[in-house]
Amino acid sequence: MTQRVCLVHYHEIGLKGKNRSTFENQLVRNLRRALRGHGAADVRRVSGHLLVSFADGQATIEHAHVIAQVPGVARVSLAYQCGLDEDAYCAAAVQALREAGEFESFKVHARRSATTYELHTLDIHRLVGGVLCEAFPDKRVRMRDPDVTVFVLVVQGSVYVYAASLVGVGGLPVGTAGKVVTLLSSGFDSPVATWMVGRRGATCVPLHFSGRPMTSDASEWLCQDIVQALAPAGLVGRLYVVPFGERQREISLAVPQSLRIITYRRVMLAVAERLAHLEGAKALVTGESLGQVASQTLENIAAVNEVVSLPVLRPLIGSDKLEIMRRAEQIGTHEISSQSAEDCCTLFMPRRPETHARIEAVHEAWDAFDHEAMIDGLVDSIEYVDYDQCPSYRPPKEMRARHRELAPAVPRLA
Repeated sequence: MTQRVCLVHYHEIGLKGKNRSTFENQLVRNLRRALRGHGAADVRRVSGHLLVSFADGQATIEHAHVIAQVPGVARVSLAYQCGLDEDAYCAAAVQALREAGEFESFKVHARRSATTYELHTLDIHRLVGGVLCEAFPDKRVRMRDPDVTVFVLVVQGSVYVYAASLVGVGGLPVGTAGKVVTLLSSGFDSPVATWMVGRRGATCVPLHFSGRPMTSDASEWLCQDIVQALAPAGLVGRLYVVPFGERQREISLAVPQSLRIITYRRVMLAVAERLAHLEGAKALVTGESLGQVASQTLENIAAVNEVVSLPVLRPLIGSDKLEIMRRAEQIGTHEISSQSAEDCCTLFMPRRPETHARIEAVHEAWDAFDHEAMIDGLVDSIEYVDYDQCPSYRPPKEMRARHRELAPAVPRLA
């Protein structure tokens, strides 16, 4: 019996050594979560690939698109799964080539991992190639750089036939590189930065600083929309929100106007580091790119980094705004980030921010208010929203005990 399945190809995972199975198993878990509600019957390993089958035996291009968005997937092929019957897999090859769109040339690439099958690879080439030449007499066989390649894989008593693949996001499965706390706003940069570290296997714990109560909670809702847009990748299990507006007002009254932004960011990173320790995260992530705004000069970045001991990852550091916006379109956050919403970034902004801060002046501003008490208060005020979309996320026991009364202002989503 012939059925449609999705054959998942990976690249980096295949380069792993003795721990390769750990990466494969994590990708299996992530795919099962991404396909929940899509009728997936099974996800399992088969000879260097992952096989996704469906209850009705009919994988679709929509299923392939969902799979392609999961980090760790290099390509996904909508394949025909047949038995070892020659007529069945030759017919599947004809159908696969017919579905490949416009083409002038083709070739057959066969491979068998089941040496018990009597036909050699060259025999399969001749058999399937002959059938395709009869079915498409006006098309040419070209062994180098053909328009379409029909793949025939003989694996564990089954034959998989496909001619087209979707390119996946690549990278490594989420959950294989530990936790990071990402500073998330509703703008373009930080969602892209979050996605990029998630694509490298990190479980992301976003932390949003809201301007509430000095602004509305619109930015918080946009951040929730961003997390939902990133759901197919399975990066986020919990979003944290910190009401920061009142503390910004205190800072604006205590420090020189030109150093407000640097001071805001020092407080943000200090709170993020406290949260990282509670979460067991090993690094912080920001969406900064070098020189994009006044606060992102090398001097100012150094002045902000000084306040924390954890590594601060900046995956966009060498990107320009157009590159970031193109990536935002690819991952589905561009439209959300295009909406305007007041947040902490718009509050009490100086007319002339310092672009090359002297560290002595930064220290003097830092000591002009009780920053430790402020950081403690902000950590105590943290709210959160949980999401059931990241199999690798485990909430910290400390936060459950310390903040069990929180999240009244930010509705909990399924």
